[in-house]
Amino acid sequence: MKKMFTTLALGAALAAGPAAADLVFPDLSYRTGPYAAGGVPFSDGYQDYFALVNARDGGIGGEKARVIECETAYNTEKGVECYEATKGEGALVYQPLSTGITYQLIPKVTADGIPLHTMGYGRTSAANGKVFSNVFNYPANYWDAASAAINHLLEENGGSLDGKKITLLYHNSAYGKEPIRTLEELSKKHGFELGQIAVDHPGQEQKSQWLQIRRERPDYVIMWGWGVMNQVAIQEAANIRFPMENFIGNWWAGAEHDVTPAGEAAHGYKSLNMNRIADLPVFEDIKKHVHEAGNAAGDGSNVGSVLYTRGMYAAMLAVEAAKTAQEIHGTADINAAQMRDGMEALEMTNEKMAALGMEGIGPEFSVSCADHGGSGQAIVQQWDANEKMWKPLTDYIDSDREVIATLVAEDSAAFAAENNISERCN
Repeated sequence: MKKMFTTLALGAALAAGPAAADLVFPDLSYRTGPYAAGGVPFSDGYQDYFALVNARDGGIGGEKARVIECETAYNTEKGVECYEATKGEGALVYQPLSTGITYQLIPKVTADGIPLHTMGYGRTSAANGKVFSNVFNYPANYWDAASAAINHLLEENGGSLDGKKITLLYHNSAYGKEPIRTLEELSKKHGFELGQIAVDHPGQEQKSQWLQIRRERPDYVIMWGWGVMNQVAIQEAANIRFPMENFIGNWWAGAEHDVTPAGEAAHGYKSLNMNRIADLPVFEDIKKHVHEAGNAAGDGSNVGSVLYTRGMYAAMLAVEAAKTAQEIHGTADINAAQMRDGMEALEMTNEKMAALGMEGIGPEFSVSCADHGGSGQAIVQQWDANEKMWKPLTDYIDSDREVIATLVAEDSAAFAAENNISERCN
């Protein structure tokens, strides 16, 4: 019997052509290059969930999901090429896992009428659906992450950061620069001194940056890193004996491969997470229906890890948005415009997540025409090197919505003016 779910190299996918009545979900993956350690588990989780839905549920509303994988190597130019090569296959939504690619795709998806889901990354002001009709970044964005980190530090310091020194160590790219404006505003509000130290791609050399940190002796370091940068930073922090409990990464600097190379020295390091890591029932379903059937996207070793779980979570949100679109439009064979409507009407409740075998995986949130950003919440987790696992320190922390909303409104208004965009949702 022809296998309905296919994960294909780009050339083979285009040669075969689109399958009739399939719901197509491109996977702009990166299994090669300096960021592959993060790209591989995310892609495995993303693809495995679609395979699960096909095998266990008979597809989405009776329509099979088809994943087309296209390797970007985390390269913006390649990412755009993948988009152009796959959009004609009936693509319903893109998840590029790259801020650089996201910035290039925003005008393209808007013109083409295809939704873009940049879950916890990309252009933060895309949370304003009045301006960014086809871009969604729920359940939270970069500015939420920066604010959640500060709110955690406020909690740890009795509600005051007055006089504290906080250094942002960031990947010297659009991604790494994204939280700067928010942290600047929060430093004014809470009275802490903000330092900024850039790390050039890919981040393998950081000795000068950590010597600067040793000289300046900040109370806390917040890291906006990705790939090998995270591993090197944690080892360098250990080398200068910076207290790990005062070192906090964002949610792209908090996976197992970020901390394990440093061994015991990484004990106590903290990071944010937009979703929980737990022994969820859905993992057993994936093992039974996907891995044991020989249809796993990878070798099976990443199941349950931070980024595998996040990739699976992203796929689940896509599937639930597709179901919502099918309900809205009264058809199972939805197109990209209808998928966009489903994403804009998505509602995630605790009851729905529990029914999917993912109880508590993410916060409750709803999307609307005006709000494409979700709840804006994050948890703080800490690495236990003895047990080799991440342990949650907090429940979901709210971001400073007043500060974030102001910044989103200002940035999206500037984008609208530059691009002659009229606000919608009036």
